[in-house]
Amino acid sequence: MWHSRLPYAQTASASFRGFRVLGYLMAFLAGAINSGGFFAVARYTSHMSGEIARMADMMAIGEMRLALSSFIFLLCFIGGAMHASWLIIWGKRNRFRASYGLPIWIEACYLLVFGLLGAGLSRFSVSFFTPPTIMILCFIMGMHNTVMTVLSNGVLRSTHMTGFATDIGIELSKVFYRQHDPKAKELNMNADRSKILLFSGLLLSFFLGGVVGAYGFHGLGFQFTLPVAFVLMVLGIRPIWHDVKLRYRLWLRLRRRARRHAEAKAEAEDETPEP
Repeated sequence: MWHSRLPYAQTASASFRGFRVLGYLMAFLAGAINSGGFFAVARYTSHMSGEIARMADMMAIGEMRLALSSFIFLLCFIGGAMHASWLIIWGKRNRFRASYGLPIWIEACYLLVFGLLGAGLSRFSVSFFTPPTIMILCFIMGMHNTVMTVLSNGVLRSTHMTGFATDIGIELSKVFYRQHDPKAKELNMNADRSKILLFSGLLLSFFLGGVVGAYGFHGLGFQFTLPVAFVLMVLGIRPIWHDVKLRYRLWLRLRRRARRHAEAKAEAEDETPEP
């Protein structure tokens, strides 16, 4: 994704090593951000299953205000996904190589906003900061998940691990089935071991990110958002810098062309004889 030599579409297969490393890093960062959200507002925001279940529970017992809050948080997650997807589509439409790097940079900026809100929440202990903090977290998680989802054509997620655990179970069932059924080869019961390794690595990365995030936020507080945002910016800086150089060279070329055109026009006017 961050390699400027890739085409403008910038899609990659799971066999591409850089693609796998990016998936691991994004899952790791998602786990760290998710832990930060739990320390800030005692709520996990990496996926919306809990919010939808909470919304249903609150509606069932008549707590419409709490149900509405969960619905708003769900909309924030969807809004983050829309925002990241719009940036990616806009970047591709305008032939930017940073079509995926740009939303990562903007996500890093929003993460710093989350750090400021969380700092206010911890310093003043005012409930006023709680809803905006949850909303910005859900928005960030929606953006974070969208980048890997669009890049992998819907195969990978960076914030939601349930699907990976399910896929690992499916592939492992094929492994054990082949060991007990001699006719399994005839039925083409072949387990995708590369998929098992990839999804297991993503699960482990998310877990390790959560551990590091828990220690980081517990020790540094919301200043821990600074290194997380820095890593996100590093992931997106190469294609963004490549686009900046390309646009700058194009601007210089157009400027020189306009200058030559103006000089040629001035010379033509000087050579024109007066009546």
